Amino acid sequence: MLGTVHSSHISPVFVGRSAELEALGEALSGANAGGPRALFMGGEAGVGKTRLIQEFLGRAAADGAVVALGGCVETGADALPYHPVSTALRSLRRQLGAELDAAVAGQEGELARLLPELGEMDRGRPETDGRARLFELTVRLLERLAANRTLVLALEDLHWADRSTRELLSYLLRALTHGRLLIVATYRADDLHRRHPLRPALAEYERLRTVTRLELPRFDRAEVRRQLAAIRGEAPPEQVLDRVFEHSEGNAFFVEELECSIREGSPGGISDSLRDLLLVRVEALPDVVQRVVRIAAGGGSEVEFRLLATVTGLAEDELIETLRTAVGAAVLQPSEEGESFRFRHALMREAVVGDLLPGERSRLSRRYAEALEADPALVRSEERAGRLAGYWFEARDPARALPALIAAAGAARRRHAFAEQYLLLERALELWDDTSEELRRQTIRQAVDDGLCPAISPDTPGEFVDLLAAITVAARLTGEQERALALCKRALRQLEGDPSPSPRPRSGRGDPLRAAWFWTERYQLMRGLARSDGWDEIAHAQKLVKGLPPSVVHADVLTHAAYWYAVHQPGPTAIETAKQAVELCRMTGAEITGLIAQHTLAWLTIDSGDVEAGLEQAREVCARDLEPDNANVLLRGYGNLSTALHGIGRYAEAVETAEQGSGLAERHGLPDTASFIDANLAESLIQLGRWADAHEVLERAEARRGVSIRIRGQIAEQRAELALARGAYDEARRWLEESGSSTTGPYPEPQHTLTGARLAIALAAADGRILDVRSLLDTAVGEAIAPGHQRYGWPLLYEAAAAEARARRLAVAEPGREAAVERIRKAMKGLPEFVPLWASHALMTDAELLTAEGRDATARWTEAVAATEQLQAPALLAVARSRLAETLITQGGTGSRGAAGELLRQAEAVARELGATPLETEITTLAGRARIPLQQADAEAAPPPAPAAALGLTARERDVLRLVAAGRSNRQIAEELFISPKTASVHVSNILAKLGASGRGEAAAIAHRLGAFDA
Repeated sequence: MLGTVHSSHISPVFVGRSAELEALGEALSGANAGGPRALFMGGEAGVGKTRLIQEFLGRAAADGAVVALGGCVETGADALPYHPVSTALRSLRRQLGAELDAAVAGQEGELARLLPELGEMDRGRPETDGRARLFELTVRLLERLAANRTLVLALEDLHWADRSTRELLSYLLRALTHGRLLIVATYRADDLHRRHPLRPALAEYERLRTVTRLELPRFDRAEVRRQLAAIRGEAPPEQVLDRVFEHSEGNAFFVEELECSIREGSPGGISDSLRDLLLVRVEALPDVVQRVVRIAAGGGSEVEFRLLATVTGLAEDELIETLRTAVGAAVLQPSEEGESFRFRHALMREAVVGDLLPGERSRLSRRYAEALEADPALVRSEERAGRLAGYWFEARDPARALPALIAAAGAARRRHAFAEQYLLLERALELWDDTSEELRRQTIRQAVDDGLCPAISPDTPGEFVDLLAAITVAARLTGEQERALALCKRALRQLEGDPSPSPRPRSGRGDPLRAAWFWTERYQLMRGLARSDGWDEIAHAQKLVKGLPPSVVHADVLTHAAYWYAVHQPGPTAIETAKQAVELCRMTGAEITGLIAQHTLAWLTIDSGDVEAGLEQAREVCARDLEPDNANVLLRGYGNLSTALHGIGRYAEAVETAEQGSGLAERHGLPDTASFIDANLAESLIQLGRWADAHEVLERAEARRGVSIRIRGQIAEQRAELALARGAYDEARRWLEESGSSTTGPYPEPQHTLTGARLAIALAAADGRILDVRSLLDTAVGEAIAPGHQRYGWPLLYEAAAAEARARRLAVAEPGREAAVERIRKAMKGLPEFVPLWASHALMTDAELLTAEGRDATARWTEAVAATEQLQAPALLAVARSRLAETLITQGGTGSRGAAGELLRQAEAVARELGATPLETEITTLAGRARIPLQQADAEAAPPPAPAAALGLTARERDVLRLVAAGRSNRQIAEELFISPKTASVHVSNILAKLGASGRGEAAAIAHRLGAFDA
């Protein structure tokens, strides 16, 4: 609309900032080298951040970089989510055109949430996974565009940024790993009060090695002199320099304003009031121009030419000339494309807005709102709803603002801007009491039709609680769980007529369906906040819907209830609940919820014994066509199917399923789901003996951006499993601790508690801490292991039984051994064995218990080996073979030695290939004691086992024995090894038992005789 207009008020020469330009140049050089970089620049208002950025971007562009600028809006940011990012992407599309379109090919529907010009947005469910996908696809787009060129994205005025923009920026800073990309952002340091949301974000950014942060100082006297000389065209008189420097204190913008005021002889001279100083420029303009400037200030940070023309009522030519005057006076400036205008500096707009009378501001907002309602095309489509809501709210017209705010919240929801949706709905709640009942009813009905409010009970009135429901969901999605819980309580008090602050389970009075919806939401929140396992909440929701006609709410309640049963109490009740949920979902058309219910039913069916039927149900769900609204549910189904296959020992099928699901989740931009599936994939790879592949998958899963804490806990669980198998016990303990802090809590799930207990028992057994083994088992199992948890229960019981068998000769293990063995046998009786894997575990566990009791376990170990040979578990088979070999050696018998040798050689070959150090050491020690060569062809040339290894002691026990041999007391051993004297005493007792020594002196003699510590 207007070309570039140069003003004599602005220095044509760029002054100072050499250090800052150098820092920007270094960041750009880092990006040029292929590593994404970011630089955050703070400074007070008017200090020159924008001018510095413009200078830098100009130099970067001259060097061949593609630069794009986006600015945060000063007011109404909550209604315009992602505005600076959308502006920058729009600039990139103008510059790169078809190349950008090619980079987003196939993902237009998702990325349209940021850049509507790409097409229609996908109509997926607005859940957090959808937003994670949007963020991930944005990362991939930028990495593609920056693969072969340097890309500079500049985001100005970050102190005004909406929360969704801040969260997207945080994701970018962590997720960008390659590409020649530099992100530069500016913010007003003097606007960051103690509770400003940008303060903690900046502190977090600074910890990233790719991020630089700098503060822009004011000009010193010499720099102010240069600035004034550039503006004047000659050196300023010393008196003027003194005056300007004293009043501006080196603020570049104030220097310009003061120089203008002095040179043009402002009637009021140099004002002591900042606002008056900023208004001097405006008040010097002709009246018609002043009027347009004031109207522009009331329109927001940037106002479109056509919108401004409508509100001012000026003809196009007259408005152009008026704007030309304002631009020439350095009050306004045109946008990059020339179709809109903004103040040259936000401080000036703030001064003009502050000078408007309250009634004047509301009338201006009304005129903007009316103009926009009459012609929606006056602004960009993605900004229309938000701008209209802001104008009507500022116009102080609740009747017009309420529906506008609801519409803007819906628009934010479609863009996955949950924080802005939440804030807009909270603002609507403020206006609720100031509007008519009929307007409320119409507004909420429209919100329900648009999907903003949950369709709880469309046929019965409940406008206020429906609004509370919408805010509750938005608060939960944006992470405001405490606020969501408070809203639930408020709604339930109203629905159930309970004045107390914490609702108690009641009848739901006349609206049980809405009450059930809020109790279900409360169930999710209480579990998320770790304040309950959710049973009280979901059980009450079930009571409320019992006997009601079929509904989406009823289907949702039963789906959540079925899941709770599947996790905590699988069995007939769980299966029946899941079946009812599936049928209700079918009847009510709750398709996505129905997929979840089918997954749960499939899992329960497998565990009940109908394995093939359950697997077929799970495969049917996974075979559905992937669509934006069902992608995450279906892909998590791949993870559930793979872990179900793993649980029944079909590891190869589990790997195939998980690899397919992980790849699909990766392509669909669902990092949390991809890592969830990868954790299951690694679990099966470990059992197949593909430990290197498992390690690689876990590395990939952990490195993936956007992975939740809970999934990271599952990854840590598998890392602990792998470290334990390799004998890296300290590493295993670290991973187990990390896993426990992420997957357990006040209300843990058995799948994690049982797995964690098994790993802890194995580590305690490796240290010879048999009493800890028994304590851990009692804590984990309680009275019994519930049916449905056998996939976790059998390995746990085997580890406990194996620990008892290995501790048979330890004096410390003797008291309580009989009770411990009986405890394990009792737990075994309740667990099903209809799957070959579980049957094998049952045989191995029983064989270990026979060994612990000192009875002949040869027959049982023979059965166990035969059963395990039918599985796809090389490490488990190696354990069974080595244990059978040990039994044959100790029990004796004709031909036993030859059979034992063959078993040991088979087991040792597997252990060596896998890198299962503890198992290999155990086999080597046993073979050495029995004088059985492990490499039959090279038996004579094979070196004897290490003397220390031949003692059969753990690494810690060897450390203790070394100190015993040196004559140390238990207290001295404890001090040197940083353990308690009691623990040292236990280790000494274990050593004496294993060596068959009568005392410390004899143990030391045995060690010296074998030359165990000669090295």
